[in-house]
Formats: sequence, C-alpha cells, structure tokens
Amino acid sequence: MFNIVLVNPEIPQNTGSIGRICVNTDSTLHIIKPISFDLDEKAVRRAGMDYWKLLDLKVWESLDEFLDVFKDKSDRFFFSTTKTNKPYFQAKFQKGDFLFFGSESKGIPIEFMKQYEKNMITIPMGKNGRSLNLSVAVGIVLYDAIRQNF
Repeated sequence: MFNIVLVNPEIPQNTGSIGRICVNTDSTLHIIKPISFDLDEKAVRRAGMDYWKLLDLKVWESLDEFLDVFKDKSDRFFFSTTKTNKPYFQAKFQKGDFLFFGSESKGIPIEFMKQYEKNMITIPMGKNGRSLNLSVAVGIVLYDAIRQNF
C-alpha cells in the first residue's frame, strides 16, 4: 500500500517493529545501508515476531542506489523530520507514496531532504519533546496515510 524507507536505522528492535507494521499494512519496507546491525539479528526477529518472514523487504546498498531506481517517483517522497514546521496531517498522501524516516540518532541528511523541502513533514510534539521512538513515528504517519486513502 505504501513504502516505508528507513535511512541508516541503528536499533534492531525498532526495525523489527516497523517490519511488523509493514506486514500488517501491506506496505514495503526499504532499508538503506549502512545499518549498524545484522538483519538476521535475534532482536530484529523478536520484535518482528513471525511477521518478519512475510515482510516485503528491500535492502539498498546506498541512498544513491535507491534513488537511481525510484527517481521518477521523487514527487511522492515524504520526509519525517524535526527540521520543519509542516505537520504530517497537512500532507496529501497517495497509495504507493514513499515515507522516509532517518536513523535514531541522526535523522535524514538535511542536504538530501532540502531537495524536496515541500515534502518535509513533522509530528507535532510538546515543548519538552525532542523526538519520538522511530517505530512509533512510522506508525503515526503511516496510519494517517492509510486513513486518508481508506
């Protein structure tokens, strides 16, 4: 239904949980290397449970490799970031869109996102909030995209 793109994920449990969300939403999970763990790691499998074997998973060696394949769809790229004031619920999602999420410690490279500034989105947080857990953020944005297309 949608494409979840994780750019350099760092925590295997988050990636496993996101894989489980993807299976339950008929979404594809794209993982952009480098990643700091092995996808066969026990923590990924535990968080993904028995869903992991059902996952439509694509692993890319680099962001450049991914872009070479999907550059014609770049107008449907959306970037979840704290570097914008545009809330995710103002985006007009369509089935097949690519929802990007960065690594837990660094996010998505700002120079890359700036090329698509109109598609940068954020999840509003209270004054004491800095960021959300990656799998929670994916769930929030993905399920709103589904709601918009239901």
